[in-house]
Amino acid sequence: MPIYEHTATFPFSRETVWNWHARPGAVRRIMPDWEGIRPVEVGGIKDGAVTSFRMSIGIVPQKWVAKHHSYIEGEQFCDNMVKGPFGRWNHTHKFIEGGDTEMQIEDRIDWKLPFHFFTRIGAPVMVMPRVRQMFKHRSRRILADLNRQQMFKEAPRKRILISGSTGLIGTQLGAFLETDGHDVHRLIRPTTRLHADQDPTKVVKWDDRTGELLEGSFENFDVIIHLAGAGIGDKRWSKKRKKLIAESREIPTRHLANTLASLEHPPSLFMCSSAVGFYDNRGDEELDENSSIGDGFLATICKKWEDATQPATDAGIRTIRMRTGIVTTAAGGMLQQILLPAKLGAMGPIGGGRQWQSWISLDDQIYAIHYLMNHDDASGVVNLTAPNPVTQKQFAKTLGKVLRRPAFAPAPGFVMKILFGEMGKSLILDGQKVHPQRLLDFGYKFEHETLESALRDALGRFN
Repeated sequence: MPIYEHTATFPFSRETVWNWHARPGAVRRIMPDWEGIRPVEVGGIKDGAVTSFRMSIGIVPQKWVAKHHSYIEGEQFCDNMVKGPFGRWNHTHKFIEGGDTEMQIEDRIDWKLPFHFFTRIGAPVMVMPRVRQMFKHRSRRILADLNRQQMFKEAPRKRILISGSTGLIGTQLGAFLETDGHDVHRLIRPTTRLHADQDPTKVVKWDDRTGELLEGSFENFDVIIHLAGAGIGDKRWSKKRKKLIAESREIPTRHLANTLASLEHPPSLFMCSSAVGFYDNRGDEELDENSSIGDGFLATICKKWEDATQPATDAGIRTIRMRTGIVTTAAGGMLQQILLPAKLGAMGPIGGGRQWQSWISLDDQIYAIHYLMNHDDASGVVNLTAPNPVTQKQFAKTLGKVLRRPAFAPAPGFVMKILFGEMGKSLILDGQKVHPQRLLDFGYKFEHETLESALRDALGRFN
C-alpha cells in the first residue's frame, strides 16, 4: 500500500515544537490558505479527540473526519480518517529529540484511494502533489511562527482581547497568539458565530453600536486588538453601504476607547486597525507615516477611525494605529477575488496598470502586530505594508508568473467604474505608494519582502 514519509528539522528543542502543536490554534495555522479548509470540530491531539473539516476535491465538497490515537506526551500523536475521500488515511506524527537546539518531526501516512486501481494511477497526479505541497507549507509555517515567537520567549504571556476575531486577519492572529501560549479572548456581538476552533467560553459580548457590555468584562486585559469593521470591498458602495462602512469603524472604536479609559484595570496597550486609504489616491508620491491625509471617502473614514482612539491615548494607554495595505492571502480579500480570472489568463493591466498597490502578506500582518505588541516603544501610526510596493501591472505580471499563466489581457478603467462604481475607482483604479518606515525603524524584519515570495507562499506555488 502507498506510504508517504516527510521529515522536517527545526532549530528548537522538542519541547518547544511539541508545545506549539499541543496548543489551541495549531490546526488553524497548519491549514493551507489556498485549500479553503473550514474546521467543523477541533478536539485536540489526545486519544479519542475528533477533528473534522470541510474541503473540496476539485469541485466536489467533502467532509473529513479524523480520530486521534496512540498519543504519547511529548513524542507522538496519530490520527486515522474515519470519514472522507480516501479508502484509508492513517497519519503518524513523531517528534524526535535532537538535543536542546534541534529536533525533527517525522510524518508517515499510510493511505489508499477508495479503489486500488485508482490508487496506482491517480497518486502521481491527484494525491502526491497536493500532499507534498501541504507538508512543505506546514514546515515553513511552523518554522516561521516559532522563529517569531522565540524572539520574545522570555516576555510574560499576555491576556489578550481581539475584536474582528472571525475575520481574515483576526482568525489567524488569534490562532498564532494561542500557539505562543497567550490567553486569547474574543470581543464579539450577540450575532457573531465563532469558528469551530475558537473557544466559546473565552468571549466578551457587547453591543458595538451603543457600547453596552452584555457578557464578561473588559477589566484586566493586557492588550486589546481592535480589528472589526464592515468589509470595504464586499459590496458595491451605495449610500447605505458607505454609511455602514463609516459607522462600523468610528462608532465602535470610540465606544471601546471610552470604555478602556474608564476601567479600573485598563490594558497597557490598545492596537486599532486603520488603512492606507488614509493617504487616498496619490500617484507616484512616496508616502510614509508623516505624509498628509488624502481627500476622498476612504481618507475621511480612516481619519475619523483613528481619531476615535484618542480617549484611550488621553488615559495614558499606549495606542497603536495600524494602517494596513492589501493583505495577500488566498483565503480572502483581493487575491481570492482575482484568482479565478488570473488562472484563466485574463488578469492583466487594469485602467493602464500604473496605479500603486501597497501590499503585505498575511503572515507579515500577523507577525508585525505581534512584534509591535512586544515592542514597548511602539505607539502612534504605523504603516503595515511590505517595503516594496508594486504597480497593478507589476502585481498582475507577478501573479501570472507564479501561476504560470499569461497576464496581458487589459481591462479598461471605465469597465471597472461601470461594474463597481465608486468602489471600483477607489479600490481598483486609485492607488498609493506606501512605505512601512516606522516598522522598519523599530527593527522589524519581513518574512516576505517581495510580492513573488508572498504569492508563492499564499498559493502553495513553491520553487
